[in-house]
Amino acid sequence: MIFAHYAPLVLRRFKKWSIEAEPEHKYKPAVEIIRESEIESVLESTKERASDVKCVRDILQKARENAFLTQNTANDSEPMSEFIQGLNLQETATLLNIPTGSKMTKQSESLLNELYETAFEIKQRIYGNRIVLFAPLYLANYCVNQCTYCSFRSSNKLQCRSALSQNQLIAEVKALQELGHRRLLLVAGESPKYSFDQVLSAITLTASISSPPCGRIRRINVEIPSLSVSDFRRLKQTNSVGTYTLFQETYHRETFRKVHVSGPKSDYDHRLLTMDRAQIGGIDDVGIGALFGLADYRFEVLAMLQHALHLESTYRAGPHTISIPRIQPAVGAPDSVGGGPNPVSDQDFKKLVAVIRLSVPYTGMILSTREAPSMRNELLHLGVSQMSAGSKTTINSYSGGNQEEMENEDKRVRDGSQDEWVSDYGQFSLQDNRSVDEIVYELMKDGFVPSWCTACYRKGRTGEKFMKIAKRGNIHNYCHPNGLLTLQEYLMDYATPNTKELGEQVLEKEKNTITSQSAKNVYAKKLKRIQQGEHDLYF
Repeated sequence: MIFAHYAPLVLRRFKKWSIEAEPEHKYKPAVEIIRESEIESVLESTKERASDVKCVRDILQKARENAFLTQNTANDSEPMSEFIQGLNLQETATLLNIPTGSKMTKQSESLLNELYETAFEIKQRIYGNRIVLFAPLYLANYCVNQCTYCSFRSSNKLQCRSALSQNQLIAEVKALQELGHRRLLLVAGESPKYSFDQVLSAITLTASISSPPCGRIRRINVEIPSLSVSDFRRLKQTNSVGTYTLFQETYHRETFRKVHVSGPKSDYDHRLLTMDRAQIGGIDDVGIGALFGLADYRFEVLAMLQHALHLESTYRAGPHTISIPRIQPAVGAPDSVGGGPNPVSDQDFKKLVAVIRLSVPYTGMILSTREAPSMRNELLHLGVSQMSAGSKTTINSYSGGNQEEMENEDKRVRDGSQDEWVSDYGQFSLQDNRSVDEIVYELMKDGFVPSWCTACYRKGRTGEKFMKIAKRGNIHNYCHPNGLLTLQEYLMDYATPNTKELGEQVLEKEKNTITSQSAKNVYAKKLKRIQQGEHDLYF
């Protein structure tokens, strides 16, 4: 069975998860992409500007004008780059330096509130009140890397190692479908015990699984180890993958060295150039991120901006999403304690989320269940556009499988002369354990529209094409009605009575926000067809 075999001997011997068959490609040096001295200089030089009310307000106004495209009225055949519409390094650094905590004054508190208001205004203008929902699905937790903040690190003897069998994967996907999920993020560690070939097989199998009444998963994203150009081509050939996601974890080189003790992941330059290889290999829909709490959060945000601008200038395709995970406790991971080596306070976390929204207004921002419900609710008003719901970070956890039925039976570790039972711990601790239905209900109660829409990706409305829609102000005539149609599906097929009742009120109200009469008419027809039993209808 394809999920039960180990990787070939050569991979076990050299611990190579992805082998490059196209070594001829040349890349810009990593030190020219992430320019640490420039970041440190701009952080220092903008400290005074951050307390200048006029300066900060001018930056906020520029962010509004850029995001709303009021100064960019070039003809639609030449849409402006989405990353030209944001803020530059100096402007971003200025906002990041707005004082918080013990250094905060009434003036800086007022500026922070204005920053938050601007971020939400921009988010609503571009994305509307839709919040896209998804769930992670862990395929395996084997890993050869030694990351000091992660429970999956190779030396963690407290972690039970396992991988989904084919039958277990089918059960997991069906369980997620029965919760209403239509978008999944497949996750795997880096180890020859769960090879890239097995990941490809898992993607193909996941795409084929269908459960009544709503059918198949409509978008599969992946968060898997760094790949070679040749393997990115293989990933592309599945025709089933939406976004490839990989976090640099920390862009600060010295911190990166300290927290990545050994393993293939400890190569800073190779990891940073992963998205370059993705672009060359045909994967132009990528997601980046930093794990906040490892290094100075201000440095991380500016480095992510440098990374995004590099991808845009080199390949005309910057990251489609930016993730904002913050360190949470993980069993057997010393640097996960206390928020990490450089803990990020709630106030600074909210600030950095708002700043990212202003700096890259047309990039989706993803929030995981690492954050508690109260914090997640606050961040929804600061620019977040996607969030996970009902997440699990352990293997075989959605379908209620028994850990003893894992295909890997090595559940004991030797400690001296005694045996110790180990447990299947998640990659990190979750702070939001609400069910999908609870999250859907709370979102609607708070004025948001839960969405499982995948139409833009399936219709090719990404990048420059998305910009054309945004420039015309037509976002409410595409994404919004599509989101409402997916909400109608959820209400009919999966919602509890209370959620269904509230959802019907939301649908009645939100149909009036569709600005085009023709779009409104088409929406009404498609909605009726869904109410009569059809599924997967979109603009």
